[in-house]
Amino acid sequence: MTNTISLAFSTLPLNPATLDNLQQLGYLAMTPIQAASLPTALAGRDLIAQAQTGSGKTAAFGLALLERLNPRRFAVQALVLCPTRELADQVAVEIRRLARALDN
Repeated sequence: MTNTISLAFSTLPLNPATLDNLQQLGYLAMTPIQAASLPTALAGRDLIAQAQTGSGKTAAFGLALLERLNPRRFAVQALVLCPTRELADQVAVEIRRLARALDN
C-alpha cells in the first residue's frame, strides 16, 4: 500500500472561518510546498522550505502564522522579513486576504 499525502486544507487543524475563506478564495487543494510544510508549521515546529515562485509559499507560512496569532493581544506577534519592498507588499496583501475572515 502506498502512502499518499492528502491535499485538502480541511485535513489541517485550521480555524473553520479560515477554511471557509480558503474555499471562497479558490484554494481548493494544497500545493506540494503547502502539503509538505503546513502540518509541521501548524504543529509549532521550525522548518526551512524552498520552492519556486508562485508555488504557494506565502500561504504555507501565512496560514501557520495566522493560526498562532491571538487577536486579543495588541502587540507584535509575528515578523515577516522580505528582501524587497515589492515582495513585502505582495506578502502583506496575501496575508490580509488569508486573514479576512478572522477577528481583528
